[in-house]
Amino acid sequence: MPKAKGKSRRHKYSYNLNRKRLYRSARRRAAPRIACSHIRQAWDPTKSVVQNLAEMGLAGDPNKAVPISKKKLLETESNEQDQGQKLVRKPYVLNEMEYEASLPEKKSNTLSRDLIDYVKYMIQNHGENYKEMARDEKNYYQDTPKQIKRKINVYKNFYPEEYKDFVASLKQEKMEVQ
Repeated sequence: MPKAKGKSRRHKYSYNLNRKRLYRSARRRAAPRIACSHIRQAWDPTKSVVQNLAEMGLAGDPNKAVPISKKKLLETESNEQDQGQKLVRKPYVLNEMEYEASLPEKKSNTLSRDLIDYVKYMIQNHGENYKEMARDEKNYYQDTPKQIKRKINVYKNFYPEEYKDFVASLKQEKMEVQ
């Protein structure tokens, strides 16, 4: 069966079509992506981005919010700021964001179970002798004595109480054996 006529021809590029305008209009219709939940809840889709941010007490343009320290620029911007001061209608957004920022950050750093077991095994069998640890058959990655020492120090920093308990239990075992 023959191919349909015109399918095998090369498609020509249309130079008269303005693709930028088409792309801009599609982008203009799309709502902005907002990461902060407080801003997302207070956002008014009928207003512009600058108007929404001004109502919340946030800066739309960082260059205008924190002026450059030149005398001429400061004088002109101070005049504009006095004239264009707007009321903050949604101060709760700014207050909630400041509260979230003031909360202490949780430590999400943890070590893998394999690394913890490796460090405990090395300390249990070799104590503080890092050269012996490097020659141990369980040293699969062929870590040097300094690398092993660094791993043990990382374990000490991440879990100081657990490390102290582990070392204390090792001392008790040695005393019981003697």
